[in-house]
Amino acid sequence: MSVSYIDFKDVDISKYKAIVVGSGFAGAVSARQLAEKCNCKVLVLEKRSHIGGNMYDEYDDAGILVHRYGPHIFHTNDSKVFNYLRQFTGWIGYQHHVLADWYGTYIPVPFNKNSMETVFGEERAAELIQKLIDVFGDERKVTINELREQRDQDLVEIADFVYKNVFLYYTQKQWGQTPDQVDPSVTARVPVFISRDNRYFQDTYQGMPASGYTDLFEKMLDFEGIDICLNTDATSVFELVFQGGEEDSALSAIKVKDEVFTGPIVYSGPLDELFLGRFGRLPYRSLNFVYETFDEEYKFPCGTVNYTVSQDYTRITEFKHLTGQTAPNTTIMKEYSCEYTDPETQIPYYAIINEENNAHYQRYRKMTESLSNFFPLGRLAEYRYYNMDKIIGLALELSEEIAAKMDNGDFNAKESA
Repeated sequence: MSVSYIDFKDVDISKYKAIVVGSGFAGAVSARQLAEKCNCKVLVLEKRSHIGGNMYDEYDDAGILVHRYGPHIFHTNDSKVFNYLRQFTGWIGYQHHVLADWYGTYIPVPFNKNSMETVFGEERAAELIQKLIDVFGDERKVTINELREQRDQDLVEIADFVYKNVFLYYTQKQWGQTPDQVDPSVTARVPVFISRDNRYFQDTYQGMPASGYTDLFEKMLDFEGIDICLNTDATSVFELVFQGGEEDSALSAIKVKDEVFTGPIVYSGPLDELFLGRFGRLPYRSLNFVYETFDEEYKFPCGTVNYTVSQDYTRITEFKHLTGQTAPNTTIMKEYSCEYTDPETQIPYYAIINEENNAHYQRYRKMTESLSNFFPLGRLAEYRYYNMDKIIGLALELSEEIAAKMDNGDFNAKESA
């Protein structure tokens, strides 16, 4: 078998019991689970020209496997999620390391004992490390806020260094903020790791799909009953039906090809786009990527280097460290954060989460609450940040919930339009 791609104009919507919008982890896991567990046909609508969402990877012109939407490193403590993915891929036991370029010197991130020795010298670092252990214990992560609460000025000095040299400028670039706009609550959570463990994550399960993410998604979606329409924007094929015909009221139904669709709709796209931004666009940060290939085996000592005190870009990723690929050349990617202003040409990556924006999102979410067969799922649909493992777990849970409702016949009755 192979993944079933069809043209939307050829879709007979009456054959499908469920619709899934998007084919990242939220959509792909939902589609596979519903098709497999409920023995039904599922239609996947994918806006892009490929499956896999932001996890999509491919070989570039130089023959290097690259992630097209930023680096994605799988890590989790959830054995259920890890075992679920093992159905579709083998794993490379990759442990992610991040270095900060501190005026040309590399220091491990999160800031740890090794970072302190690089910055303060071995003798001074030894004194600081002992003070950290005396106050907090060994092999612990403490926040710079906890350090600043101490009377010992040496511990406050560590916090100030990390804030100024690891966090501040990087955050300004990432979120387009001035120093006074940086959220103090976020600042307070910046960690110092009292350890020599240079890994960026300490999760039980870590790694990269052995043949890449796209291959994983192809295997997940290669299942009888799943059809995929690429280059199909749900907003262009969904007809929204509002209660009483008033467009400022709640949704009462969604029509597809002039038919009210009463089966479950799992929606992983931006919720504001579904309503064509009627309350104004939700704020996001977007990203631009610049790729460079070099005729040398490696350009950097690890997978990711963060530029915390210099450069316009936030970080550089060298993919061969991540994928384990062997090649005489290498490709790197510079990552630039930017404002999200044009849904036609940009991708929304990071929700700008604050009280005002959450209230803005809730206006859209309220429009869907009366539609019992509509299920928003994922970073964009829920306007929040999720790690990969979390969204996979949520997709598994949601699929079980929907499957139970399908077994009970909850989606059988036609809803009035």
